[in-house]
Amino acid sequence: MSFKKVILFIHRWLGFITGLVVFIVSTTGCIFCFQDEIQDAVHSWRKVAPVERPYLEPSVLKSIALSKYPGASANYTYYFGIDRPASVIAYVPQKGFTYIYLNPYTGQVLHIEGIKDNFFMVIEDIHLYLLLPDKIGSLVVGIAVILFVLIMITGIILWWPKRKTDRKRSFTIKWNGRWRRVNYDLHNVLGFYATSIVIILAITGLGIDFNWMDKGIYKVANLGQTYASETRIFKSDSLFKLAIKDKPVVDRAFLIAEKQSPQAQMFLIGEDNTAAGVINITAYSQSLHFGNSDFFIFDKYSGKLMQYLPNTKKSLGMKLNDLNYDIHVGQALGLFGKLTAFLASLICASLPVTGFIIWLGKKKKPKPAKAVAHRRLHKQLQHK
Repeated sequence: MSFKKVILFIHRWLGFITGLVVFIVSTTGCIFCFQDEIQDAVHSWRKVAPVERPYLEPSVLKSIALSKYPGASANYTYYFGIDRPASVIAYVPQKGFTYIYLNPYTGQVLHIEGIKDNFFMVIEDIHLYLLLPDKIGSLVVGIAVILFVLIMITGIILWWPKRKTDRKRSFTIKWNGRWRRVNYDLHNVLGFYATSIVIILAITGLGIDFNWMDKGIYKVANLGQTYASETRIFKSDSLFKLAIKDKPVVDRAFLIAEKQSPQAQMFLIGEDNTAAGVINITAYSQSLHFGNSDFFIFDKYSGKLMQYLPNTKKSLGMKLNDLNYDIHVGQALGLFGKLTAFLASLICASLPVTGFIIWLGKKKKPKPAKAVAHRRLHKQLQHK
């Protein structure tokens, strides 16, 4: 077999193997790109009137949220911004993880939904796991994404025009051609233009779902170096369990984070309930964006600030890890980035379809008369 035939064989069969998964993952990716904008337009509870006073403290919001579900527990509290609700993520027995949205100034409960009640959370689950158990689903999707990158690369090798005179024609879609020609061009030309973006989306997607890719991005960006300040695991002093009584530790920790990061628009507070657990607070510079953040770790018993890692002090690898989600959905570049990610995902969803049509057309293509006659003659000679 020639080199081109080997590449075609790999390209075709990997397409058959991954086609359905790629179509589902790409389609759900398209839908998810603008989920914040769509939800803001549909749900009034996602906005609150800003007030010239401090937020209610995390312990107060947590207490209000848990009063709705006796026996529930909550380890995470979000402050999404001055004009957005806060959220307490509670684990409710027999119901699972539940998001309780509250007005951060008054404590009024605005909305409650289970993790499977939100349409876009279901879309995200399909995108990441195909609604399969997490470990199995992520493995299936991860393998399909890696193979799809290989498909894109082999596709470029197959498509790349040999002669310079053919290149201009090969980079455009012949819209006035027959429908088979248009389909062929849609598969090849759009696939070429989308390849570089698709590889970025694939790498960031794998970085979100797989620890090995996250570490790989970190190592490559840092030229193989690992920084102790970014990888050290902190533990609270379990011998000191008497917190100062004037204010809960989590509230004092939140006040410190607000003062240290006055530019932050969004905060995530994580409380580890284990004996040696700590309080983690991430202060994000922009609401609903998960990069460019300052990081705090507090002793959960004394409230002592154990680590303060501002974004300016982070390594390039850690900054890229933080930006994984924002790059993956395109919002790192604003509306232009989201539109680019949307179009790239749409093209990815179309490639298995247009590719299958090309293969089907070749299977049904009538054989040339000369070739048929030659085969008949060859068979007759063999029987003599």
